[in-house]
Amino acid sequence: MATAVVCTGLLGVLLFALGFHVSATRGRTNKAGSIPDDPSDPLFKAIRAHGNTAEYAPTLGVLMLYLGVHSPAQWIQWTMIAVTACRYLIVIGILSSATLDRPHPIRFIGALGTYVGGMILAITMLLTVLR
Repeated sequence: MATAVVCTGLLGVLLFALGFHVSATRGRTNKAGSIPDDPSDPLFKAIRAHGNTAEYAPTLGVLMLYLGVHSPAQWIQWTMIAVTACRYLIVIGILSSATLDRPHPIRFIGALGTYVGGMILAITMLLTVLR
């Protein structure tokens, strides 16, 4: 259970830190109510990093906590850790990209790890219920 709680907590820290980053970037750029459409704009990247995290972190947290309560196998705990790391990687890839118009290898690894790991966690949860 500890792995699930720590990973979920780390996803929460990421989400709220990115929310703060969006607010700080808005303040620094004096763009309080607008959303830039330039994929190289730091505010655009901050908003996308936060939005992308908000799209995945809650579901991943639910999956991890559910599985954590059911004494997951070691490989499931490693999957939780890997997915959490991939969520951080995708944020690093988004924020460090010169522009979001072009692929970035760190973003790709983070996205792929999120999709594969998230699917593993979701299927494992379903199998746990169906047993």
